[in-house]
Amino acid sequence: MSQDNLVKLKSSASGHVVWTRKNKKKFSNVKLALKKYDPNVRKRVIYKESKK
Repeated sequence: MSQDNLVKLKSSASGHVVWTRKNKKKFSNVKLALKKYDPNVRKRVIYKESKK
């Protein structure tokens, strides 16, 4: 994986971190916000893009 495309997603509930890829051409000025499963709170919560 190219390091340029990697983004860090942080859980809004517990601070759990997930790394994923982002298409720079399509989402150049948009911050990602995805709903994913958080194992710490055992629920689906919103993960927002944060600094590396």
